[in-house]
Amino acid sequence: MGPPGRGARISDGDYEKQREINSHAPQVAGLGRRIAALFHPYRARLTVLVTLVLVSATLGILPPLITQRVFDDGLFPASGTPNLPVLLWLVVAMLVTFALAQLIGIVQTRLTAQVGNRVMGDLRVRLFSHLQSMELGFFTRTKTGVIQSRLQNDVGGVANVLSNTVSSVVGNTVTVIAAFVAMLMLSWQLTVVAVVLLPVLVIGQRKVGQVRARIAGETQESLSEMTAITEEALSVSGVLLAKTYSRQSSEVARYADENRHQIDLQVRQAMSGQVFFGIVQLMMSAVPALIYLIAGWIITDQLGQGQTATITAGTIVAFTTVQSRLLFPMMALMRVALDLQTSRALFARIFEYLDLKPAIQDAPDAHQPDDAPGLAGDVRFEHVSFSYPDASPGSRPTLDDLTFHVKPGEFVAFVGASGSGKTTIGNLVSRLYDASAGTVRYAGDDVRDLQQEALMQRIGVVTQEPYLFHASIADNLRYAKPDATDAELVDAARQANIHETIAGFEHGYDTIVGERGYRLSGGEKQRIAIARVLLKNPRLLVLDEATSALDTVNERAVQHALDEARSDRTTIAIAHRLSTIEGADRIHVLSAGRIIEQGTHAELLAAGGAYAELYAQQG
Repeated sequence: MGPPGRGARISDGDYEKQREINSHAPQVAGLGRRIAALFHPYRARLTVLVTLVLVSATLGILPPLITQRVFDDGLFPASGTPNLPVLLWLVVAMLVTFALAQLIGIVQTRLTAQVGNRVMGDLRVRLFSHLQSMELGFFTRTKTGVIQSRLQNDVGGVANVLSNTVSSVVGNTVTVIAAFVAMLMLSWQLTVVAVVLLPVLVIGQRKVGQVRARIAGETQESLSEMTAITEEALSVSGVLLAKTYSRQSSEVARYADENRHQIDLQVRQAMSGQVFFGIVQLMMSAVPALIYLIAGWIITDQLGQGQTATITAGTIVAFTTVQSRLLFPMMALMRVALDLQTSRALFARIFEYLDLKPAIQDAPDAHQPDDAPGLAGDVRFEHVSFSYPDASPGSRPTLDDLTFHVKPGEFVAFVGASGSGKTTIGNLVSRLYDASAGTVRYAGDDVRDLQQEALMQRIGVVTQEPYLFHASIADNLRYAKPDATDAELVDAARQANIHETIAGFEHGYDTIVGERGYRLSGGEKQRIAIARVLLKNPRLLVLDEATSALDTVNERAVQHALDEARSDRTTIAIAHRLSTIEGADRIHVLSAGRIIEQGTHAELLAAGGAYAELYAQQG
């Protein structure tokens, strides 16, 4: 199911090409700096967190040093008899150290969770807000599921990095440094044995990280595709289409194929680096045995030369304890490094969307439209031409040198065959797209000089397929005016000729309409959409084939509602059924993006041209 869109459709080949492009992590400038900037609003909490981590890491090194004193000064002192008072104080010191470390760990965990999740939440809202600012054309070119995947899978994929990186990097780095210093204090000879292989491990970690980053990019692309399939195939429209064409099995097969691909990627990602970490653990676990061997060799050598052994039993126990404490921080740092390398692919995908520039933006000096009488609702097209951004090179423009004027309070209609450019006129008036050439004016101003939000507040649109949320009728109506009273809802519904129908429902205005309003008939949905636009009370009403899909009974009900909606405001009607615009002040007939006829219904019929032919065909 390819995504719908006007202008040239994107071919399956184009989608595959785009998927191939997306499968590789995009290059985003200053990625590390931009990731760090995400934490800037929480620098006070981060300062406290780093301080706690430093204290906790320092406390973690004390027990091995205390252990050395327990063996050498408490259990096996030079006197040969255990020194119980010293042993008692050392044990108390060790227990206090453990208790403080646990208490600090609890506070540290809370701060880590707060900072990480808030940064992730900020990033998700920032991305959602940015996507809201993108032009309509972006959404006609991009699958909804792909957009959802960026918000959910990509942002969710970096959650662990955002939550744990700071504390893990700082804590484990301090632990490693402190452990290394402690090991040097205990025995520099044994320290050399313990760390000689670290450079080899760092090089191996970088190689593994590169592989995992590539797999992560492929995994997120596969998740995007699965989300897109789910969005298309399990929507009400998708299920209906699959059932009516008996394509459920092919949809299941399409999802299953991508699911198998996703499973393969997940397994590859889980296994990448396992051999490396297995070797690391084996090497680090073998170090204590080597330490015992080297220590025995050093002690034997020193005693053989008549010297006093510098390595005691306490030193060996403390050293192996510190070395074992070095193992886990080292492993943790390597895993964090791998996570960071992996997450770069996800961050790059997120920042790639954040770096998209909306094709339609407010000018620096943009202002609000003039609401003065005689200007509000005034629309002019001055030599306007337009081609959709994804149109094929060399194809004819959708609108070609179009000029017309709709005065405030007028009812003007546009008719013509499919593809003649009717809907595009409404899109340009509301600045969902910008004209390729010429000028579109509202209230005397070029729409590019007006604030987009302020312009849209003055324009109401009713389309052939109105969108209703899976919510109550009241909630759908209040989308136009969140603070509307119940009386205002009823008044708008009465004007739209739908109040009696709503009142007849078991739950009245609290009736849940279902996904995209599928629990309502076409006429009911259309009239609720009209009630919603009446609640908005716009100065300009754009009716985009608002009755073309309705039966005769519903068309009459909706037409009555439209007649009410048109009073005291400018109306531009894009019509398929000519019977709905017979009362228009002026009708423009479009063909290939040009106006070929204009006049009243009676004048155009008398002229016997294209309009008369269309009217005869529908008669």
